[in-house]
Amino acid sequence: MARNDKDAAFEPGSASVSPRTAEYPEITGPVSASPAKGGRDWEGPDLDAEIGKPIDPDRRQAPIVVERRGGAMRGLFWLVATLGLVVALVLGARAVGFWPSLQNPFGGKTTDRSGPALLKSVQDLNQFVAAEGNFQVIVDVQHDRKYIPDFLVNDRILFVANGSVEVYVDFSSIGQGAVKESDDRRTVEITLPAPALRPVRLDNDKSYVYQEDRGVFDRIGDALKGDPNRMQAVYKLSEQKISDAAKDAGLQKRAQDNTRAMLNQFLTALGYTSITVNFPSP
Repeated sequence: MARNDKDAAFEPGSASVSPRTAEYPEITGPVSASPAKGGRDWEGPDLDAEIGKPIDPDRRQAPIVVERRGGAMRGLFWLVATLGLVVALVLGARAVGFWPSLQNPFGGKTTDRSGPALLKSVQDLNQFVAAEGNFQVIVDVQHDRKYIPDFLVNDRILFVANGSVEVYVDFSSIGQGAVKESDDRRTVEITLPAPALRPVRLDNDKSYVYQEDRGVFDRIGDALKGDPNRMQAVYKLSEQKISDAAKDAGLQKRAQDNTRAMLNQFLTALGYTSITVNFPSP
């Protein structure tokens, strides 16, 4: 009786195998090349022992998967190498100026909406600046309330002010008879007004607030309604202190000496041999 091809199996002593058999003995484990057993060594069941046994349908397994070890490491290596090459190219391009500089998209922006300067007046000056003094003063001002702790109500500021004061002689105020010269134009006598101090000029680049202490209530008041002119009083006090220091620094005497030296050099070049410059007594 003929047997179905699907039922064909290996039998002990059988010399033929059905060519339509779709199932093979189970092979498990990795395959490694070895000179043993004809050049291949199957790390799994013995094929010679499996040949001739009936095939159990429950022993079917998935196809053999040959694992390639080291593939993930090679991929990671090439990824890191590619990223390093890209970074090196970008840095090199920026170093030589071929790559535009990247700006912070959230960076600040300053907008100047000031109007043009308005010329209000023009004044001719006939003044000789004879001396200049540079001063620095530390202004320490505090406003508080009696019987109230400083951490509640307190306003103290420590301001470092740097400014300069010029001393000048106004030649435009010389009246008639202020200049007397001899008939031979060799002797001259000049009477000048006393040197005067110009207004203090604060140096904004060198003046700064060193420390500021404010109470809790003062800070709350600033948050609700600030005072834009609060520093103006500090500036005025700084200018007053520098002006007082300039008066006591002997700048006017220095201005007189410099004015005499300037006029002597100028009038000597004009041919005068005797020059006298007088200032009012202090």
